[in-house]
Amino acid sequence: MRKKAAAALLMCASMAMWAGCGKTSNRFLYAATPGANQIVIFREDPNAGVLTQLAGSPITAGQGVESLVLHPSKKFLYAANSGADNISLFTISSTGAITEVTPRVDAGTAPTLMVIDSAGKYLYVGNSGSYDISVFSIDSGTGALTPVPQISKQLTFTIGMTPFKMQLAPSGNILYVTGQTTTGVIQAFAVNAGVFSNQPIAGSPYTTGNAPYGLAIDSSGKFLYTANTIDASISEFKINSDGSLTALAGSPIGQTGTGPTTLLIDNSGKYMYVGNTQNLQAYSVGSDGSLTLNSNSQFSTAAQPNTIASDPSGKYLFVGSPSAIQSLSLNSSSGTLTSIATYSVSTTPTSIVVTP
Repeated sequence: MRKKAAAALLMCASMAMWAGCGKTSNRFLYAATPGANQIVIFREDPNAGVLTQLAGSPITAGQGVESLVLHPSKKFLYAANSGADNISLFTISSTGAITEVTPRVDAGTAPTLMVIDSAGKYLYVGNSGSYDISVFSIDSGTGALTPVPQISKQLTFTIGMTPFKMQLAPSGNILYVTGQTTTGVIQAFAVNAGVFSNQPIAGSPYTTGNAPYGLAIDSSGKFLYTANTIDASISEFKINSDGSLTALAGSPIGQTGTGPTTLLIDNSGKYMYVGNTQNLQAYSVGSDGSLTLNSNSQFSTAAQPNTIASDPSGKYLFVGSPSAIQSLSLNSSSGTLTSIATYSVSTTPTSIVVTP
């Protein structure tokens, strides 16, 4: 009996790294498909980057569900419903299934963007139709959202343009928002406990190329990049200690691909991937923030890749294209991507998130 028990323990130990000794090591991927008003859910095999759609997926979501964001606790998923002007809260089970908690919370007109601070205390929502940003505090126990009044006593903060992309600095106290006025711009706003300062960041707004639909900040918080769709270029900035931006020498740089719309810096911070009209391109990121196009840098994808996500390990990327999600493996030594598989979805995914 003791020999059997010892053998079982030995087997369990030897398999622990692979299977967690009976505990699943799967991750879950969620994709918003606004054309179908659905959220598609896949299980990711973390050892291979292979996706398997969950039973019951896709699920019905809000009208025009456009953007998804995960709470750092991994307990909650938020969805911005651009066609209904509200935000949905979902709880996440251990199986990856999600359950909506009603009622939905009102936002501004046509909410299309969301970011959450690393502490999981505040949710920022970019409203494309009302040219403003809504802020909500988050209940850590239930995930419930409560609007945060701004200095003006209004429940939104006006930015005066349609927000294309937005991202918080790693510190959580500066919010960067791209958009278009007479030219492409990026605005920088100081925030404290979800409240926007009425004192602008020095030099904001900063000029980018035209139509800056892509935005990325490196994990160190030192550099910021925009993908400028009309100009087929990338703008490069240094982030100063006060949150202001300084364009790097030679910025913006030209793209060999056309229509760049999305950017992703890999988990190591060594590579940046740009989604163009027909492919992905890879750049090496220098210690000074400069970008160098990699040799053999173009990787085929389905047409018009418009969103890119990484799994937490950094080994796999997931690319959303019209009616498809493609998984790719990433070589950490060279930045080379290799296609694993392509998975059909009902309509174009606009936002992809993967659980840690």
